[in-house]
Amino acid sequence: MSPQPHETTHDVVIVGAGIMGCALAVAFGNQGRRVLVLERDLSEPDRIVGELLQPGGVEALEKLGMRDCLEDIDAIPVYGYETIYHGEPVTIPYPWTSAGKKAEGRAFHHGKFVQKLRAAARRTPNVTLLEATAKDILRDEASLQVLGVLATEKSSKTTHTYRGKLTVSADGYASNFRKRCTTRKPVVRSTFVGLQLIDVKLPSPNHGHIIMGNNPPVLLYQIGTHETRALVDMPSLPPSGQLKPYLLEIVAPDLPAQVQPAFRKAVEAADRLPSMPNSFLPAQANDTPGMILLGDAMNMRHPLTGGGMTVAFNDAYLLSHLLSPSIVPDFADTTAVLEQMRLFHWDRKSLSGVVNILAQALYALFAADDSRLRVLQMGCFIGHAGQPVGGLDGLRKAGWTWFQLAGGRQRRHIHQCARLVRADLVQEHWRVVSHDDVPVVWAGEASRR
Repeated sequence: MSPQPHETTHDVVIVGAGIMGCALAVAFGNQGRRVLVLERDLSEPDRIVGELLQPGGVEALEKLGMRDCLEDIDAIPVYGYETIYHGEPVTIPYPWTSAGKKAEGRAFHHGKFVQKLRAAARRTPNVTLLEATAKDILRDEASLQVLGVLATEKSSKTTHTYRGKLTVSADGYASNFRKRCTTRKPVVRSTFVGLQLIDVKLPSPNHGHIIMGNNPPVLLYQIGTHETRALVDMPSLPPSGQLKPYLLEIVAPDLPAQVQPAFRKAVEAADRLPSMPNSFLPAQANDTPGMILLGDAMNMRHPLTGGGMTVAFNDAYLLSHLLSPSIVPDFADTTAVLEQMRLFHWDRKSLSGVVNILAQALYALFAADDSRLRVLQMGCFIGHAGQPVGGLDGLRKAGWTWFQLAGGRQRRHIHQCARLVRADLVQEHWRVVSHDDVPVVWAGEASRR
């Protein structure tokens, strides 16, 4: 049977009611745009990532008018990081704000947070959420402009065409529509195996923890009154049946003594051990007429530093301003939209570039698997150990961004860390220049093409 057309042409059709999709729907809806959001499954998602929001993400959420989405979900305040290197703790606090308050992030159950975002979208004028699976895009064969999507409603099982002046693909890391807009493919760096620990007391409450020993890093952060998330980084998963022994015999001994009992209990009680690929995907400028890639569909970095949602909310806020009705009155004006998307590609780098660089470089460092990288790793914990990760809070939008370790005796570490950054992120169109004989990554106006 032929797809049934819907008479209404929306200003925007958004595929995906997750972090990015909901934030953008609220922003556009409040501007008077008619927004349709299609989501395959509107029940509460169960994921092991997307549970730590940096202060910069909290700030962006407030700018979007969605700060209340952090309330009534048993969210835990986060004030910085505790990095434990071979048993030695190093506290990395978030900075103080301009208002004289300590910057604060939040940690929570991903599913509870997403449901609050969806509720906010439903309450927003001009926004409609529909449980439907987007199957394909509609395209004008002559101009190649995207005109909307083909989707099957969950309730009726019928397939409809949903037309939009602009179509946004915000359908996550496994996007079905990424290949329509870019030739780039995600590169999986490692895999997180997730566990939920019950009633464990962390070494530094209200801090994210990065545990580093003789094996790849482990992340720990409290996501509820009784629950703590443990994420074990695995460069490759062991054969079937060998994962639990690996966690119990190899990973557990590296953890703080007070955490080990709850960790072992969680491993032994688990019927399944959920996992999530950790991918790297550099952003590419959106140049598809009528369609935009956003969120993890467009750009991913290693989640070690917890920056994904912060980048997403800042992207949503920035894009809603670049495409505001005062600048682009009608999304049918494809030329105007594409021009603003070119600006978006570069303007977002002042934040996303800092987060992406730190995520990729610090993962390469923290997951060091040879003697040279372990020397660099050690350098991060000599002297002022907190300095290399000063941008993890998501509050800094810098022109000049470089790694600064612990003074003159660490100069070789600065140089080699900068080279690590350069190697991982050359595809991001960052310009590498020299600053006092050290490679420096520049994200300012001069790097635009």
